[in-house]
Amino acid sequence: MKVSRHAKIIELISQRDIETQEELAEYLTEAGFKVTQATVSRDIRDLKLTKISVDGGKQKYVILKQDENDINEKYIRVLRDGFLSMDMAQNILVIKTVSGMAMAVAAAVDAMDWKEVVGCIAGDDTIMCAIRSIEETEIVMEKIHQIVTRGF
Repeated sequence: MKVSRHAKIIELISQRDIETQEELAEYLTEAGFKVTQATVSRDIRDLKLTKISVDGGKQKYVILKQDENDINEKYIRVLRDGFLSMDMAQNILVIKTVSGMAMAVAAAVDAMDWKEVVGCIAGDDTIMCAIRSIEETEIVMEKIHQIVTRGF
């Protein structure tokens, strides 16, 4: 639950100018997460969010630039926790996830910044990844297989 909540927080702050913990808690509640102010506060600390100034003197939450290893560990954890299976159709990689985790896993795959991946589209439990070629689809599948089975 924490991993999917963290993924939702990252999604929310990238799409909206969220200024307060209360505002973030409201958006999370609307998205189906039952959170307290203490939970949101912990999540902000765990994700290393900070506030920056935006137009009109307002502020918004953003993710601090993190150590590359720290980022990769979080994405690896999301990928391992949400992944169920994968299959390819030419240069399209289809990844099945635990229900409700597709967006988080797609964000993790995108964040891996693999040169083979053009982009991902996620639903509730399915992701379609556009890969540059059939051969590169097999490479990405092997990378994902290594992560889910070994964690790296």
